[in-house]
Amino acid sequence: MNPVLLITPPFTQLNTPYPATAYIKGFLNTKNIPSFQMDLGMEVILELFSENGLTLIFDKASINHLNFDANSNRIFALKENYISKIDAVIKFLQGKNSTLARQICSNNFLPQASRFQQLDDVEWAFGTMGIQDKAKHFATLFLEDLSDFIVANVDENFGFSRYAERLGRSANSFDELFGHLQHPDTYIDAIAISILKQKIIEINPSLVCFSVPFPGNLYSAFRCCQSIKNYFPNLKTCMGGGFPNTELRSVSDVRVFSFFDFISLDDGELPLELIINSLNSNDRIFKRTFILENNSVVYKNNSLKSDYKQSDVGTPDYNDLYLENYISVIELANPMHSLWSDGRWNKLTLAHGCYWGKCTFCDISLDYIKLYEPVDAKLIVDRMEQMIAQTNENGFHFVDEAAPPALMRELALEIIRRKIIVSWWTNIRFEKSFTYDLCILLQQSGCIAVSGGLEVASDRLLALIDKGVTVAQVAKVTQNFINSGIMVHAYLMYGYPTQTVQETVDSLEMVRQMFELGILQSGFWHQFALTAHSPIGLNPENYGIIPQKNTITFANNDIAFTDTTGINHNKFSFGLKKSLFNYMHNVGIEKPLQDWFDFKIPKTKINLNFIENVLLEANFYLPKPSNKLIWLNGIPIAFPFSKTKKGTTWQMLKLVFQDKRQIHEISFDIKEGKWIMSVLEKITISKPKNLTFQEFISDFEENGLENFEIFWHSKPMNELKEIGLLVL
Repeated sequence: MNPVLLITPPFTQLNTPYPATAYIKGFLNTKNIPSFQMDLGMEVILELFSENGLTLIFDKASINHLNFDANSNRIFALKENYISKIDAVIKFLQGKNSTLARQICSNNFLPQASRFQQLDDVEWAFGTMGIQDKAKHFATLFLEDLSDFIVANVDENFGFSRYAERLGRSANSFDELFGHLQHPDTYIDAIAISILKQKIIEINPSLVCFSVPFPGNLYSAFRCCQSIKNYFPNLKTCMGGGFPNTELRSVSDVRVFSFFDFISLDDGELPLELIINSLNSNDRIFKRTFILENNSVVYKNNSLKSDYKQSDVGTPDYNDLYLENYISVIELANPMHSLWSDGRWNKLTLAHGCYWGKCTFCDISLDYIKLYEPVDAKLIVDRMEQMIAQTNENGFHFVDEAAPPALMRELALEIIRRKIIVSWWTNIRFEKSFTYDLCILLQQSGCIAVSGGLEVASDRLLALIDKGVTVAQVAKVTQNFINSGIMVHAYLMYGYPTQTVQETVDSLEMVRQMFELGILQSGFWHQFALTAHSPIGLNPENYGIIPQKNTITFANNDIAFTDTTGINHNKFSFGLKKSLFNYMHNVGIEKPLQDWFDFKIPKTKINLNFIENVLLEANFYLPKPSNKLIWLNGIPIAFPFSKTKKGTTWQMLKLVFQDKRQIHEISFDIKEGKWIMSVLEKITISKPKNLTFQEFISDFEENGLENFEIFWHSKPMNELKEIGLLVL
């Protein structure tokens, strides 16, 4: 059987492969179906940003040199510097030439154009950045200058993480994209097509599958398919991935199927298996697949077979991808923000879908969110160990919609028990389940960061969103993460239906206070977008908006609308983003909110100490009876001693604990101390008995001890909690 060729079209990420093809390859392995995968975008980038590639870029641009802007003139004048340095810089960003860092950080190694002008704004940050990170940041600016030159003079559609994105956004009709596909290949197209043709000749696939995650991958996928139909007319093509799953559920334009023979929706494993079967037999059984039949677009969903359980889809397989060639960049001098672009991360999923599944702006009616199915923690760690062995990388990004806290707890316990060293991060909801104890456990297992939606920092709007959190709750949870050593990124939203100007200003003030108190490290503002498959898109009249109705023959997700409040939310974009950029660099936090805007805004109605007061609220409560106790530290050495006060002598027990940083000494009444010693041996993390809090109380009382609540809140117990006694 000829292999299936799996392709991620240009462009997604520079630092790590987009995981969809690795997931599918892992599944095909379980079916003994041969496959080969390629990140076409990464291969194009490496071709472009090389000595030969830049030479050709500058030669092509020189035709138009009389029309260069000032920045392009400077780059062109320094072209020999760019050409001579590019290979060394790429190797450095690939981790193959780390000794170059000091030269890059000097002022006379890299040519500098407009991107380096921002250095004055963030120069302060370099004192806290290591030399390698500083050099990565400089090298990133170097590449961005070249990207600006390409956009201005060679290909206006170019971007490191997207290509011709505008053509894929809100494209209700196929007309514009189809029109562009009738134009000659662009310079970037030609490189991609050349690489693709060579790969097809080399592996001779039976089917070429494009995973299209974003609008910025769509045009390239079509252009590549167009070349396949020209050069290999009998080769079948298929599209799946995030873009068709959300946008192409109503496709009816027959012209689309002159490029793609199949478009599948939602979980791709079973639909792809059935497509492969159809090519090898006369079997026309499909699952969630569009095909062209009798010159009409037909949606085939006639398979009675159920989708595969997450336990049966196999381990993602990164074979074929040139992992050593990915490029780590640092766009901002912010450690949390850099995670998306710096470092090679193995991608995994803790659970299919979202366990919350209620947010009104989210596409919760679609299967990829609606159908929630967690994966067993032991199986997840099995897969992690397999991927570490394959990739030699110990970093994991769990790409869940929102990772379930209970499953995160079980994952952390399993990682610690197996004694594997990993670093991992994921997306969450800021819900109250994330206690300080749970955050400590997650950090001990290797969790370095979380990202989650604060959205509009307004309790009225959070309730309208059905987020299930309040601003106060988010603040407490982010404090728990930060205090345990886990970085926090917040997704922020403005322009939500019915949002007032006052609420926008107050939301910014909430965010400012959280940065001021150090309980947020990173964030990103985005403007509300109405999507067809969200509760708002399905029932817009309930949210005070009027959608623009268009005839749908191609893509259908983002919907233009009119907000009946009449507020122009666009005008807040620059001020919100500028303030956040500064807050992330610990700059301008004391400035009045008005200073970020060039138009008059109302004063905030939020108390200037609102978040601080929330964090100061004391929490004296007993855990739930069903909570489990875990001891993270080792078993202490016990030293009996006597204590005398006002003529009375009694026996004490000093417990001496050794942790990674220091020695801790905690003294108990001798009877209580001996009991604690026995309990710690039962609940140590390497072999826990899974003692519940109720069992803990009962055991306390059965051993003749009294006044449990006083004991639980006593100074010795509080010290014990601080060094590793967790209630989960």
